[in-house]
Amino acid sequence: MADPVAPRTELTLRGVLLGVLITLVFTAAQVYLGLKVGLTFATSIPAAVISMALLRAFKTATIQENNIVQTIASAAGTLSSVIFVLPGLLMIGWWAHVPFLPTFGACAVGGILGVMYTIPLRRALVTNSNLPYPEGVAAAEVLKVGTGSREGAAEGKAGLVAVALGTLASAAFGALAAAKIFAAEVAGYFKAGAGATGLGASSSLALMGAGHLMGITVGIAMFAGLAIAWGVLVPIMTTLHQIPGADAATHALTVWKTEVRFMGAGVIGAAAIWTLGKLAAPIWSGLVSSLDAGKARKAGGVIPRIEQDIPITIVGLISLLLLAPAGWFLAHFLVGGPIAHLTVPLVAIGIGYVLIAGLLAAAVCGYMAGLIGSSNSPVSGIAILTVLGASLMVGAVGRGVIGPDVTKALVAFALYVTTVVLAVAVVANDNLQDLKTGQLVDATPWKQQVGLIIGVISGAVVIPFVLELLNLSNGFAGAPNLNAIANDPLAAPQATLISTLAKGVLGGDLNWSLLGVGALIGLALVAVDETLRKTSAGRYSLPALGVGLAIYLPSTVTAPVVVGAVVGWIYDKLVDKDRTGEAAKRLGVLVASGFIVGESLFNVALAGLIVGTGKGEPLALPFAPSEHVGMILSLIAAAVVVFGLYNWARGAARKTAEA
Repeated sequence: MADPVAPRTELTLRGVLLGVLITLVFTAAQVYLGLKVGLTFATSIPAAVISMALLRAFKTATIQENNIVQTIASAAGTLSSVIFVLPGLLMIGWWAHVPFLPTFGACAVGGILGVMYTIPLRRALVTNSNLPYPEGVAAAEVLKVGTGSREGAAEGKAGLVAVALGTLASAAFGALAAAKIFAAEVAGYFKAGAGATGLGASSSLALMGAGHLMGITVGIAMFAGLAIAWGVLVPIMTTLHQIPGADAATHALTVWKTEVRFMGAGVIGAAAIWTLGKLAAPIWSGLVSSLDAGKARKAGGVIPRIEQDIPITIVGLISLLLLAPAGWFLAHFLVGGPIAHLTVPLVAIGIGYVLIAGLLAAAVCGYMAGLIGSSNSPVSGIAILTVLGASLMVGAVGRGVIGPDVTKALVAFALYVTTVVLAVAVVANDNLQDLKTGQLVDATPWKQQVGLIIGVISGAVVIPFVLELLNLSNGFAGAPNLNAIANDPLAAPQATLISTLAKGVLGGDLNWSLLGVGALIGLALVAVDETLRKTSAGRYSLPALGVGLAIYLPSTVTAPVVVGAVVGWIYDKLVDKDRTGEAAKRLGVLVASGFIVGESLFNVALAGLIVGTGKGEPLALPFAPSEHVGMILSLIAAAVVVFGLYNWARGAARKTAEA
């Protein structure tokens, strides 16, 4: 093994440029996917594979340089999760367009703070910890295999082909849906006694790919959520609340949207609070260990390269200096509005909340990423708790202030503060995962941390442009200033929930009873999950957050995710029998990643075409088949593509072993 203390090629200009370019692509894909379905995906592994394939042309390229590339790309991709809140400012009518500066500011300030806050936790939660870090370990394995042997080089090339094939297939699938040859959705609703129910599913390879990456445990949890929502809650609530003259689809979807969805939010909230409660003791011990490690480091003299962080004094200085732009962005947000006279107390509360809530969120998310992986970390729950806290504090300052649009302004400010805290949380969620990868490939921590900052700034530049492009082309459901070209507004489900909670708290009309029912369901699910874990010695679980998400998200989103999780699990079981099973699994993950990237990027490009042509459906063909025929065609095509590419991945793994 190479000396982990000696210097080596790592933070290079070519690596940074490649990382930024991959960032531009993956951030656009993440923003679209998050706005459409309320989910994002981990970008570390596909970024690492692309990096290895391209940097192999340079003889001086190292595993550590490839690690820097995936670090930059994953930080930016993770930052895209701020779109779980930001569209809420359009939905409540505060913004008609997405302004660059406030959006960039919230992302950049929050993201860099997320990097700073987790640096003191690295030793406690990464170096001296037995946390599994599933995604960080997987990314390290990909890097080791791809750069360690001739067989690894062959697998690296096959991995790039896997991403490309998945991307092309998914983009083509999206193009046929845009042309109206494939149906965008497969659905069926029916009367159930006096009530109604049914199920819908998007014909989306991207969602199937997301299901594969999430895994069978989350897939089963989401299936349970679908069963609870559409098999129990919707039939009961539609029976209790009739809509005269409505057909089965209208009845079921209206009741789900106005009532059942809030129960799902209650489940998510209860599960998140339980998770945070369980993590309190480990997080505290982690912080204590971090302080002890700092004292030992000071007493020890020379620090090996693989233990060198950005110095804690610089970390503290950057964190304090960021308070100035944070305060400016918060104050600028209020300029000219109905509560501008409350700027001083609101900005003071906002900065304090970002500092304290952000620090807590960083510690919690960092630990959860190590425990269950950044993709499965309940960031939704953190966002819910953050917006409730921000709304209560902002409401306390604004109590007694009356006038037109005062409540809207208070809600908008609460959402903006929540955006900054969420940026802290999601970057921290990714940061420690990347540092774990770095530890396993003998990287230099401070260079990775610089890479993370570069990734954050790159993502913060891209996000406002992609958001505004989608706002112009499609717009967001429920936005009063909706003036989009296409008649197909994006649901932005997470932003809808967060903005609804803020409006409910500050407007005093939040339906706490529905949230309460959901919280009781959530506690029951937590009990089931804990029982399963104990009786099976940790082999089986039913994550309550996954169940809650499936109750809250539309079935059109969750159903294909469940299918993708099951198909991915079957594929993994089949290739387990092969000598090259592990390589086949890695290629399967890359095909699934390509599914997500292809469809998402195609739809971002389609948004550009919509804006450029001024036509809502620029690719629609006049001779498109009927919707029923389109459904059949899309189902057959999806089955053929998924089977064909997974079979290719299995065969390619065998060929790499023979190379």
